[in-house]
Amino acid sequence: MEYPMERRGIGGMTRAVGYAAIAEHFRAQIRDGDLRPGDRMPTLRQVMDQWGVSNATAVRAYAALKKEGLTSASTGAGTVVTDYGSDNIATRVRTHATTGAALATGEVSTIVEVGTVGAEETVAARLGVEPGSPVQVRRRVVSRGGFPVHLSSSYYPAYVVQAAPELAEPVSTGGSRELASERLGAAQSHVLEEVTSRLATEPESAALGLTGSVIVTQTLRTVFLTDGRVVEVALKVCSGTTVLKWSTSLNDDH
Repeated sequence: MEYPMERRGIGGMTRAVGYAAIAEHFRAQIRDGDLRPGDRMPTLRQVMDQWGVSNATAVRAYAALKKEGLTSASTGAGTVVTDYGSDNIATRVRTHATTGAALATGEVSTIVEVGTVGAEETVAARLGVEPGSPVQVRRRVVSRGGFPVHLSSSYYPAYVVQAAPELAEPVSTGGSRELASERLGAAQSHVLEEVTSRLATEPESAALGLTGSVIVTQTLRTVFLTDGRVVEVALKVCSGTTVLKWSTSLNDDH
C-alpha cells in the first residue's frame, strides 16, 4: 500500500501531513476499489507510524471517513470499509470534482431512454412548469460488478437543453449536471432529496432484475444552481434492501 510522501516547506524542512490528506488518501483508495467493502483498514498505530503523525491526527482522519459512511467499527476487526450502498448526489458531485467522472470505480451507466415526455405532476411542480409540459428525460441504469444498482430518470427544462443540447443525445456526457451548470454559467448550489418507499412497477422490476412484488426506495431530487434556477429534477429507484448513504453537516462552519 502506497502512502502520501512528506511535504517539504521553506528551506526544505519537513511539514507534517494533516488529517485531511490522510483521509483523502484512503477515500481515494476506497473510491478506486483498492480498498473494498469488508477490507480492514490499517490500525491507528500503523497510520501514525507511516505518516509520522500523532494519535489525534490519525483519529481525526478516521473520524472523517466514518462521518462520510465510508468506514465503520467492526467487533474484533477494528475499522473496516463499509458495504456498497447507493450514494447521494453530494458524493457524486465530489467524485466528479475529484476525478472528472460521475461514477465511482467499477460502476457502469447504461442509457435506456432519451426523449421528450410530458412532465408528471411531481416533476412539473419541482421544475416550476405545468403538468404535461414537454421536458427532456434521460433514463439510465447504473450497475456495479454487472448487477444493477439503481434506475435513474433525470428531467431537464427547456432552458437547460438549449444550453446543453448534448442532453438530448443518447450518449453519456460524463456528468450531465456539471455540463449544464457550466453552460448556464452558475454552479450547483444545493439539492432537495425526498425519499419514499413503494411497490416497484413492472418496468422498474425488469430494469433492476427484481421478481415478484418488491418494495423499492425512490429518491426524488431537485438540484438548484446558485442563481436559483433548477438544473435537474431526477427520480432514482433502487431495491428496498439497498442502503442509501449521505452525510450532512449540522454545523455551518464545517
